[in-house]
Amino acid sequence: MVNLALKYRPQTLDSLIGQEHLLAKGAVLRKLIEADALPHIFLYGPPGCGKTSLARIIAIILERPFYEMNATTLKIEDLRKIFKAHINALQKPLIFIDEVHRLSKNQQEVLLPFMENQAALIIGASTENPYYSLTAAMRSRSHLFELKSIQEKELLAFLENIISLEDIDIEEEVKEYLVFSSTGDVRAMLNLLESASVVESPITLDILKQIRPHAMQAGSSESESHYELTSAMIKSIRGSDIDASIYYLARLIDGGEPAEFIARRLAILASEDIGNANPPALNLASSTLNIVKHIGYPEARISLSQLVIYLASSPKSNAAYLAIDVALNDIQNGQIYAIPSHLKTHAKRYLYPHDYNGWVKQSYLTTSRKYYHTKQIGFEKTLWQWHEKIIN
Repeated sequence: MVNLALKYRPQTLDSLIGQEHLLAKGAVLRKLIEADALPHIFLYGPPGCGKTSLARIIAIILERPFYEMNATTLKIEDLRKIFKAHINALQKPLIFIDEVHRLSKNQQEVLLPFMENQAALIIGASTENPYYSLTAAMRSRSHLFELKSIQEKELLAFLENIISLEDIDIEEEVKEYLVFSSTGDVRAMLNLLESASVVESPITLDILKQIRPHAMQAGSSESESHYELTSAMIKSIRGSDIDASIYYLARLIDGGEPAEFIARRLAILASEDIGNANPPALNLASSTLNIVKHIGYPEARISLSQLVIYLASSPKSNAAYLAIDVALNDIQNGQIYAIPSHLKTHAKRYLYPHDYNGWVKQSYLTTSRKYYHTKQIGFEKTLWQWHEKIIN
């Protein structure tokens, strides 16, 4: 049997399933494509949701030479050769770069001038949101679009059509397992179907489970995707539910989520949701991040579990998070206050607090604006009491 995933790869926008929010009639991305007004774009979403297919369809619609590359093996010299080959061409090439979150800063800098002068249309793809891995210059020259995991009803309709076209003999319960176990990944579903059809006919559930004993976790169904599982874990910790937090951690680990990614998310939570209500939380998160970098799985699961339980058990305060965001919002909206003259370098009127038993009254900001509002939760209450004793 021919490769089903390749044979039935969509060739038009209407044949790409599951991305109505981007490609339905009247959707912004579709309008940009059909008007040949597409800027450089970066697509992200779970495996098998159609990122590469969409890039190829765009190349067909725009009638552009298509080059497919991967950031992990991309060579700068190869890029320069492509740009040089099309320097005088009427139709500029479309360069598709998979795993775009792995682009080095050097690679991004090489791409920038070609993106700026429209020497090529750049489309990047990733299973991770590439926003934080792209430089500000790259982000300012492009748009970011998220593709969703394919829903089960859409997968089933697609599967039944292929079964009919290929005249595959299959039991009804097998269809359900093909859809369920592929958890939103079209390519994974077709690959499993193809392998099973070679082994026996009619295809039975027993054969499928021998090939794929468990449902795939990475790129799971829309309601329980990589992104949603991470969100559920964070929200469970924030809500101090230890058991739910551990369950979602286990789902992420079982789904192959890198230990470093999980530890980074937990380190953010330690400051954002716990902060000074329990300052050691950030220290433990930092230590865990360092540890999992060196030991990896399976042992890293234990350190992550310890951290999750500690964070879920800790008192919660987002006062530090709110304070810095309010201050940044003021600055970004033009609230730029002059530095008091006595605080400037070599100022002679500055009062040195240590000469006054640790504190002396003087102004430090030329406004009465308050940014920090303590919630007096956990150790944050102690900190505030210390502060009040110092200034009173």
